[in-house]
Amino acid sequence: MARIEIYTKFTCPYCFRAKSLLSGKGVEFEETEISMGGEPRAEMIRRAGGRMTVPQIFIDGDHIGGSDELAALDRAGKLDPLLGL
Repeated sequence: MARIEIYTKFTCPYCFRAKSLLSGKGVEFEETEISMGGEPRAEMIRRAGGRMTVPQIFIDGDHIGGSDELAALDRAGKLDPLLGL
């Protein structure tokens, strides 16, 4: 199974949507909460090529993007193979 990492903020509806999609597929993910900023936020920005919005999602270390990109992969039938399903 793929390693899934997601950077989130507590009150972000897009984060909730992305986590719900992943949970609905029965996959586990590592969540890093960045509401307080600091090093976790700086790490996310660096890894995401300067993007500062949440969520930022990585599958097996590859940057997928945010909630919209995750949903688009799912609609195109490309998400399940990335997740190892």
